[in-house]
Amino acid sequence: MAKPAADIRPNRLDKAEIDKNFADLHPPLSRSEALIEADRCYFCFDAPCTTACPTGIDIPGFIQKIRSDNVRGSAQTILRENIMGGMCARVCPTEVLCEEACVRNTHEDKPVEIGLLQRYATDPIFKNGTQLFQRAEASGKTVAVVGGGPAGLSCAHRLAMLGHQVKVFNRDSKPGGLNEYGIAAYKTVDDFAQHEVDYILSIGAIEVRSNIELGVDVTLAELRDEYDAVFLGIGLGSVNELGIENEDLPGVENAIDYIADLRQADDKSALPVGKSVVVVGGGMTAIDIAVQSKRLGAERVDIVYRRGPEQMGASKFEQNLAQTNGVTIHHWVAPTGLRDDDGAITIDVRKTELDENGRLKLIGETAIMQADIVFKAIGQRLAADKLGAELEGLKLERGKIVVDESQATSIGGVWAGGDCVMGGDDLTVSAVQHGKIAAIAIDRHLRS
Repeated sequence: MAKPAADIRPNRLDKAEIDKNFADLHPPLSRSEALIEADRCYFCFDAPCTTACPTGIDIPGFIQKIRSDNVRGSAQTILRENIMGGMCARVCPTEVLCEEACVRNTHEDKPVEIGLLQRYATDPIFKNGTQLFQRAEASGKTVAVVGGGPAGLSCAHRLAMLGHQVKVFNRDSKPGGLNEYGIAAYKTVDDFAQHEVDYILSIGAIEVRSNIELGVDVTLAELRDEYDAVFLGIGLGSVNELGIENEDLPGVENAIDYIADLRQADDKSALPVGKSVVVVGGGMTAIDIAVQSKRLGAERVDIVYRRGPEQMGASKFEQNLAQTNGVTIHHWVAPTGLRDDDGAITIDVRKTELDENGRLKLIGETAIMQADIVFKAIGQRLAADKLGAELEGLKLERGKIVVDESQATSIGGVWAGGDCVMGGDDLTVSAVQHGKIAAIAIDRHLRS
């Protein structure tokens, strides 16, 4: 029997219930809780947690300062290495980075809550606007930063600290990149992403020009002519397609765009959501859109992923979060086609397995799933079709920009970082580190 017409509408839950559903995922620690948690740290001399942190934060050092009630000093230790330490405290997969490496992480014990302690130290700084860093003497040099996301803002802040004048060309109407537009709303409440951006810009010598797109409003050649150096933090920009029949049906949506709309909505209850939702993908974006759909009032949300739980880009914590929110995850299942069914969508799916060469293959008979909305969340790619000539001269590999250990590209005077570069892991913390490394290399280049 055919499924009735798609049931997509706003106000599935009342505003009060939705506001409750989108409250802070991890409420902050109180002072007493933070002191107790800090006291659990062994303050290892050769701390594995610090080694596991992509930005190299001295984790025992900042926790020791919390223990002695020196919260400002703790924040300075964090932000000196990671200027987006506040956002990373909220969105970093600490369970597979610093906390996984914690020596207390055993069957009999649990790791120190490093992420929550980092938030405890940094939140007062962003709330009060306490400036912890000073600019060096002006160098007279100017740097163009293309992209207002974590990589670009990290690079801009470090360059400003080092005395250079920076202009950020930002494609969106607000700076922040995926921190502003692409993170689940329950992970960053109370407009925190913009508070952090405001703090970064408050050091001075950074001008942001929004709604400026590379290849449309400005070219790389123009920037190289006008500025002493250029940093590209352009992200990826295009969403991967499923590559199956009828992918352009109404109701087949890009998860990234919907999350952006959700993050910018003043009233989340006004967003239309399906009664039944299917998400295709296995990364953080897939989990974010699935959980948020459920919290907006969807009655059934299913994730289909073509491999097993160990291969999912989403961490075990995120997978558990989805399941405890009522999301069903189907592993070793791939969609093979989409059909319109009186306005709703029928999805043909088949089981998958690995062949003797480790390649994925379809097995078994075709089954069907039905949904009001299907979200595509299978990753992004560099928007080569939009950038066109801007990529000429840049060495690319598998659709991403190749850089060396200093984040330098194959074009002299041009550095790059974040999701757009080869070898990245699509994490905010890694993008921040790319921007920092590039800024130090640019400074060295300009002064030599």
